[in-house]
Order: sequence, then C-alpha cells, then structure tokens
Amino acid sequence: MIVDRQGRRFRNLRVSLTAACNYACTYCVPDGKRLVAAQDELSADSLVRGVAYLMEAAGIERLRVTGGEPLVSPKLDVFVHGVSRLGLQDIAITTNGQLLSKKLPLLLDCGIRRLNVSLDTLDAGAFRRIARGGDLATVLKGLDEARAAGLKVKLNMVPLRGQNLDQVVPLLDYCLAHGFELRFIELMRMGHLAHDPNGFHQQFVGLQELLELIGEQHPYVQASAPVDATAIRYEVPGQGYFGVIANESVPFCRTCSRLRLSSTGWLHGCLSSSNRHYVGDLLDKPRHQALPALQRLLVSALADKQEVAFSGGVTIMKIIGG
Repeated sequence: MIVDRQGRRFRNLRVSLTAACNYACTYCVPDGKRLVAAQDELSADSLVRGVAYLMEAAGIERLRVTGGEPLVSPKLDVFVHGVSRLGLQDIAITTNGQLLSKKLPLLLDCGIRRLNVSLDTLDAGAFRRIARGGDLATVLKGLDEARAAGLKVKLNMVPLRGQNLDQVVPLLDYCLAHGFELRFIELMRMGHLAHDPNGFHQQFVGLQELLELIGEQHPYVQASAPVDATAIRYEVPGQGYFGVIANESVPFCRTCSRLRLSSTGWLHGCLSSSNRHYVGDLLDKPRHQALPALQRLLVSALADKQEVAFSGGVTIMKIIGG
C-alpha cells in the first residue's frame, strides 16, 4: 500500500472510457465543439487490466466510470462486464444521461446500481444553451426509468451566475420529489477557465450563496459523510439530502483518495497538477513485470496531490474523467 505523509492513499479510481462527448458544456469546452475520441485510446481489455493492476498495486476499492461521456463509447459493454468481475466494492457511472434509457439494460445486467447524472437545469432553453447538445426530455425519461429500476441516482449541477442560478431551488425540489440526491458542484478553474480568471469569477457561485438560496425555501441541517468525501452533505428533514462539492470554498485536498486513469493510458494523481504518468505500455505486460513499475509511478502520482487546496489546472476536465 502506498501512503503519503498526510496519510492519504488511493482508494477511488476514475476511469475515463473515452474523451468523446455528445455535449459541449460551456464550463468544459470554450468553443462549442464536441470532444471526440483520441486516436490512441486504449482498448476495453487494456483498461480492464489497468483497473485490476491498480487494485493490486494501489489498493483501489471503488471505481467510477466516466468520460467524456462513457455511454457513447463502443467499449462500454466489454469494459463494464470486465470490471464487474474484479471484486470491487462499488462501481458507479457518471453520465449526462442522454443515452441512459438505451443503455440501462446493459448497466443493470452488469450489476451497476449507482449513477451520477449531470443536469444543470430543468429549463429546456437553458439546457440547450449550457450543454450545447442533447435533449432535456430524453434525460428526464432516462432518470425516470433508472429510478423505476431501483438504481441509486445522484444529480450533479454546476451553478453558474447568469446561466442557471435560478434553477438551484427548482432542481433541488425535483430531486427531493423523486428520491434523488442533488450535488451542487462549485465551478472549477480547469481547462480554459484556468487561463480566464475574470470569466471564472464572473460565473462562480460559492457554498455560502448556495446555502442562502436553499435556506429561503427549505430548512436544512448538516449530515454525516465519509471522511474522504468530496461533498459536504445536508439533510432537508423529512424530504431528503443534498450536497455541495465546495472545491473553492472548503477545499478537501487533505483527504483526497482519488486517482484518475485516462482513456489514453495516463494516470493523474491530482486535478490541480499538470503532471501525468504514462501506464499504457505497462498494461500489456504480465503482472510480475507491470506491478513493480506501476507502484513506482503511483508514488509519483500520489506526490502530485496538493497539500491544502486546489489551485487550478489546465487539463480539460472531460479528458480525465471529471
């Protein structure tokens, strides 16, 4: 097991199945162009082997399948079937939900029981302006079907001043009524926003403002959360829960246990570091050769983590899995 001086180790792995995405959200890409799959993306078998090796080399316990948009990837079937046999404590998927209705039978067949669905508004016009792709009604239909199938669903919303701040309470009301847990994610200084501090600050909405907006409509109390959780959780008594991933307002770097593997075979130990470590060539090697080399790279990846707070990163979020 690899542990740093703050007692942090890698427990949670996020695998970006593809860089491709059928959306072009304003806070992710600046030019409105949808991201496409990289020419050198690893095969599903190689990524499954990567997860298996990282379970052994780093002690990975939980997996989140991300993208880009993982449900657009032709590797999805082979990958989720493969990782479902590895003995992980938990496998979840983060998706924009556009293809959820179509892919739901596959996810259920592979034992997936948890979803995070990115949804920034319930207003169809604002949805088109922010996502620059997809259809709100299709996402809502997929959410209804996932709930009916018994999946545990969390919704992720990025509050943006001037774009969807008026949707904070309506989206929370929707989640409370449907048994979903809403996660408000503070805007992150990633990709193009790392180079545009004015644009970032013009759109940023922090924890305190969110809580004031919610408090005008709902009483809430702080709830418990795992020690390495990214979200501060709150309970609306008798109705449900919501959380705020307050990356800027209340940094959680000191307890971060996340590791990211990109679709092209790069390990990222920290979103706030430009460092990355190539492991794609190791995934075709036999276990006895791959593991020692992988452990050396993991030591470097763990050292990339910030000690106190996130300071921004130039990498596009969707390339490394959110």
